[in-house]
Amino acid sequence: MKALITGINGQDGSYLAEHLLSLGYEVHGILKRNSVAENQTARLNHIFDKVTLDYADMTDMASLVRVLKEFMPDEVYNLAAQSHVRISFDQPIYTAQVVAIGTLNLLEAIRLTCPDAKIYQASSSEMFGNSLDDDGFQRETTPMHPASPYGCAKLFAYNLMRNYRHGYGMHTTNGILFNHESPRRGTNFVTNKVVKAAVKIRYGLQDKLMLGNLDATRDWGHAKDYVRAMHMIINHTEPDDFVCATGISHSVKDLVKYTFTAVDLPWEQYVGVDEKYWRPDELVHLKGDPTKAKKVLNLELEYTFETMIDEMISYWLEYYRGKANVR
Repeated sequence: MKALITGINGQDGSYLAEHLLSLGYEVHGILKRNSVAENQTARLNHIFDKVTLDYADMTDMASLVRVLKEFMPDEVYNLAAQSHVRISFDQPIYTAQVVAIGTLNLLEAIRLTCPDAKIYQASSSEMFGNSLDDDGFQRETTPMHPASPYGCAKLFAYNLMRNYRHGYGMHTTNGILFNHESPRRGTNFVTNKVVKAAVKIRYGLQDKLMLGNLDATRDWGHAKDYVRAMHMIINHTEPDDFVCATGISHSVKDLVKYTFTAVDLPWEQYVGVDEKYWRPDELVHLKGDPTKAKKVLNLELEYTFETMIDEMISYWLEYYRGKANVR
């Protein structure tokens, strides 16, 4: 089996590449050119010689066609995006071009070159916005009212997948993934921002951590669990849409308390709130219902919120131990 991953150098892309390689796949990925190429594939360094990388861009359909014609994949995983929600308010047009129109470019490129390929779209819980069912959960049938340019763009791409499934008979699937983290998460995302800062404060390398809305709640899972779900979704007998979530929410304050307690620090002394980190349209609560994925796909998660954060803490403790000259 041959798989093509857009956004292969991201958190999810790197874990997915590992997982597919372990299953015997031939793995290709596309990269957007970065002027500092040395840092671009850092998450792939340990498997760099096992994957094939090509330059292409979601906004350049010709480049997508070229890669697809050359490789002719059996499966395509679309993970490429401008994926930071807060930044999407600063760059709404770029976010829409990459996430929404980029997905359309990819679908058309696949339809023209390898229409029998199975396609996975990385859809997002941000599509729900502040829409909740009466029981406080968000599931496949919950109305979607996104509260950010990123969420709006993801909803466009989500509906494109459904349209191409029904209109063109293509095997297009959506994984509606709730927040998922790991040591490979970008450090401008709140989980790794909190963990990294707590460790640096513990080692005397940082004095303060400033955050936005501490009362916002999120359903946080581990990226390793969710890339396994991606493979299950794309290989289900019928193309369909699935929520991937833990079903448990924690507030940003819960995250802060757990992390700082784990490194023996009183969080109140070091954590402050800065309005610049608040979103113009705040998304308050996210909690997914994974019932469908558990029943249909037999998806079982290996990580809990606590074991995920523990892994991230261990990573940064080891990373900064030498730099801080401590034991």
